[in-house]
Amino acid sequence: MKKLFMLCCASLLAACSSHSPSDQASLDGEVFYLQRIALPPNATLSVELQDVSLMDAPAVTLARQAGPINGNVPLPFHLDYDRAQVKPGHRYALSARIEMAGKLLFINTEHHGVTLDGSDQQPVRVKVDPVR
Repeated sequence: MKKLFMLCCASLLAACSSHSPSDQASLDGEVFYLQRIALPPNATLSVELQDVSLMDAPAVTLARQAGPINGNVPLPFHLDYDRAQVKPGHRYALSARIEMAGKLLFINTEHHGVTLDGSDQQPVRVKVDPVR
């Protein structure tokens, strides 16, 4: 019985340590737009890192940052993601949107692909366009 208890404790300890900090990676960037206008004080920014490999399925989100906007453009973001979720041969992209009270104001209209292999130039710049 004592051996079984020790085996269970060892298994639990191994499971807890399987995701070490070295499995974490990050992507830094900034969101910008070309219009010379200020954002409303209650606007929010949302940036997602997504696996966009499958054409006939929704994108899988690996990391997300969302919250109120502090300051003017460019708007910085920082995404932490788990390297274990990055799969060889898959395609990854960033999506960004600016909203106010649930109404979409700006969104990226161009593909912003990232490789996540350490070669991405940081900060990544994501341009968003106004929604009409």
